[in-house]
Amino acid sequence: MTGNTATESTVIGNTVIGNTVWVIGDGWIPPTSTGPAPEMTSHESACMLNPNRQAVDVEVTLYFADRPPAGPYRVGIPGERVRHVRFNDLTDPEPVPTATDYSAVIRASLPIVVQHTRLDSRQAENALMSTIAFPAV
Repeated sequence: MTGNTATESTVIGNTVIGNTVWVIGDGWIPPTSTGPAPEMTSHESACMLNPNRQAVDVEVTLYFADRPPAGPYRVGIPGERVRHVRFNDLTDPEPVPTATDYSAVIRASLPIVVQHTRLDSRQAENALMSTIAFPAV
């Protein structure tokens, strides 16, 4: 991962858009789903915006209460694009467990913006939660 400088990053005025480290404190994938897959499969996801012209390399590391961290999971985002990553789909180096509390630290080679979403479709009355991730400095 490289550092972040204004010459490498998207800047509006004097403000760099995004951050290179983000934290999702509340991770938990519901263990069951109701409705058609894959659209209504219960999941956690991170929507990542790469406002930079250059592609960005992203590493996701998961932290648990009762075991060592998992990861890094590696994801690429082309320049000036967005990528939705379902944590359920992350399998290398290991699948992300369901019904297990975790936190995620997301590190990017250039500043990005990260939003966290959870779809809980265990009941026919679905629940959707979305928050901006914490931009760590």
